[in-house]
Amino acid sequence: MLIVADDDVLVERLGELLAGAGYSHDVDPTMAVALDARYDVMIVDRTDANLEALAALRRRALTTRALVLSPIGSDADQADAMTAGADDYLPKPFLPARLLAKVRGLTRRHIDNAESIPFGRAQLDVRRYEVVLPRGKRVSLSVREFDLLRTLVARPTVIYPKAELRTRVFGTEASESTVDTYVYYLRKKLGQGVVRSVYRLGYKAGSIAP
Repeated sequence: MLIVADDDVLVERLGELLAGAGYSHDVDPTMAVALDARYDVMIVDRTDANLEALAALRRRALTTRALVLSPIGSDADQADAMTAGADDYLPKPFLPARLLAKVRGLTRRHIDNAESIPFGRAQLDVRRYEVVLPRGKRVSLSVREFDLLRTLVARPTVIYPKAELRTRVFGTEASESTVDTYVYYLRKKLGQGVVRSVYRLGYKAGSIAP
């Protein structure tokens, strides 16, 4: 997650909300690091300069989802933000639950419409919740198993803290051991290498043995 803002109070508030929900985040008021592929979503404080920067990055094929926060809140302002490349828009002041709901929606949107997601030489069949292995064999997964693997595969270079995976896949009501349990299930069905453990950091996508 990337916060694009130079308002210290807003940055602190957003940081606390994201951390409390299990999301890791960076802050860059210039949007200079936005092209880094590890960011699923960036939260952009609405200024003319930020909208211009967002539009410029979209012209450079920026794919990161952008949520624009604006003190204006008018239909015309929302249209301006969307024209610049925003994926969603939230007037200020905002309710924390509303912001987190929009963030959750944006983190999933980029893969929700895909029917098949490549995973090395394998494929994730989104419609059937199956993994199609290189020689055509299919392995059925539960919905939660599939959602966890899909989250990892969508950003294969990203190391996800367990708390962030728990929030994204299972919700805040799930126990802290839930992610470990479902990683075990995936490894049992697809091999130990399907999910990589990164010491003291979390999990990332691994690979499926041929």
